[in-house]
Amino acid sequence: MKTKYLIITILSAIMLTSVMHVQAKGKKSDITLKEALKGKFCIGTALNTDQIWGKDTAAVRVVKQQFNSIVAENCMKSEVLQPREGKFNFKDADKFVEFGEENNMQIIGHTLIWHSQAPAWFFKDKETGRDISKEVLIERMKNHITTVVSRYKGRVNGWDVVNEAVLDDGSLRQSKFYQIIGEDYLKLAFEFAHAADPEAELYYNDYSMANPAKREGVVRMIKKLQEQGVKITAIGMQGHLGMNYPEIEEFEKSIEAYAALGVKVMITELDITVLPTPKNNVGAEVSLNYEYQKEMNPYADGLPAEKAKELQDRYADFFKLFLKHKDQISRVTVWGISDKNSWRNNWPMHGRTDYPLLFDRNYNAKPIVCEIIKMADADSKLTKK
Repeated sequence: MKTKYLIITILSAIMLTSVMHVQAKGKKSDITLKEALKGKFCIGTALNTDQIWGKDTAAVRVVKQQFNSIVAENCMKSEVLQPREGKFNFKDADKFVEFGEENNMQIIGHTLIWHSQAPAWFFKDKETGRDISKEVLIERMKNHITTVVSRYKGRVNGWDVVNEAVLDDGSLRQSKFYQIIGEDYLKLAFEFAHAADPEAELYYNDYSMANPAKREGVVRMIKKLQEQGVKITAIGMQGHLGMNYPEIEEFEKSIEAYAALGVKVMITELDITVLPTPKNNVGAEVSLNYEYQKEMNPYADGLPAEKAKELQDRYADFFKLFLKHKDQISRVTVWGISDKNSWRNNWPMHGRTDYPLLFDRNYNAKPIVCEIIKMADADSKLTKK
């Protein structure tokens, strides 16, 4: 009798092991975001330095499994690359590019010319402390862009050449670049980048791009640059979204308006905040910094199920839109991998707990990931018909 029970126990253990093996195998072979969206648009994410250097192993695993495009979150901004005039620091940027090459990913450089996170010396005379002349700033721009783009010639697929040059009312931002050079700095930036790597794609990138007045201003600016013979490959629509802004209809109008310029559209820096917005601030002006208020951090202990479902539905609505316009959209990039590392936790108010990305704080996929994959599969089946 004992022998009989022993045999049954052994057989049961074998069967259980087989089932677990099949389940594990099935789970491992589940379709990923990059597989589901293949042939529609690239799916990308931003990498921080811990991820670039492989310290955040959980994040690296998700990146390699789910994404086929990467963008530098901070390590390619001018204050990092050239903190002092002529003293370049390419350590992190080199590693970022190597990571992309090793994993056969589309590599995006961010960003060459931006009024924010530019080193103070860029605009100042080191002897007098006053603003430099137009000629000197143009030379500094040329040197910076040429040095950076040339270093990665043939390796970086595309560059955010100019970032956030248009205000919400459609006028050009009165940045130091504009104040010293005038609007010609826009043309010059693209020309310098193109000369340094004629094959690289060149992008204009900005936030609040569904705002009608801003849309008109961007279209006006791009048309003027095109008339001057400037190469612009795509327009990046930063997707720093909220639960009730922007209106999805306005976002679609912008996709169509930018695509009508003969360029590709990219959805960049995508995240959706569930938190209340201080003073109705719905842009992404990084200089904003509000004092912490407890009532502005309602989900510090976790996101309620009904709110998580609202967030999932909001993401689904936008990905439906992206799939609808897949012929115009070449890339969708989320701004970070896990909720834990999102800039949204500390902007525009430090110390909040937000849930804006596709993967939670433990790097587990949220239900929206599976939903996006299902939508992409349905789109593929519909296209085949």
